[in-house]
Amino acid sequence: MNETRPSRLRPTLFLSLGLALAACSGAAEEPPLKGAAIGGPFTLTNHEGRQVTDRDFAGKYRIMYFGFTHCPNICPTDLAVIGQALRRFEKSDPARAARVAPIFVSVDPERDTPAVLKEYVAAFHPRLTGLTGSPKQLAEMIRRYGAYGAKGEATAGGGYNVDHSRVAELIGPDGEPIALLSYDKGAEAVAGELDRWVR
Repeated sequence: MNETRPSRLRPTLFLSLGLALAACSGAAEEPPLKGAAIGGPFTLTNHEGRQVTDRDFAGKYRIMYFGFTHCPNICPTDLAVIGQALRRFEKSDPARAARVAPIFVSVDPERDTPAVLKEYVAAFHPRLTGLTGSPKQLAEMIRRYGAYGAKGEATAGGGYNVDHSRVAELIGPDGEPIALLSYDKGAEAVAGELDRWVR
């Protein structure tokens, strides 16, 4: 009689162990930014001078990076890593990589006209879209995406720096935040994160 008890418990025990192992293996892994208040609608101007909205990127995974074209070191370095990572992903899985839209949002509308952006984004990836707009439009978008950008100290020659957050956000095809990309770990790491999250 005692021998029948373990046999009745075994299915439940194995089911529990199976669920635990599935959880440990990451089978039901949740995106790190799931539920975060990041993203939302916007209307801006792209580097071709055409007005675009968030709906133009519907169905695409978006890499959102906020910066400015006069940035001396940080923005070019980060965008180079993002461009290299996307090329790696395109080489390993062209179909999924085609669903990724890299986007550079200017935090310096005073200098970053569509023409300036067009020349700038071409240096990093052929599909990188540059976005700019009025100070009000950009301020609203920056706020919605949890980023930061503000005119900083004057520089020699009458220019100025722009203080801004250094973050690359991966946004899903329905506009949902997914993860922050680790561009500081290099192109291979970013390509791995794209492979992990892009379906």
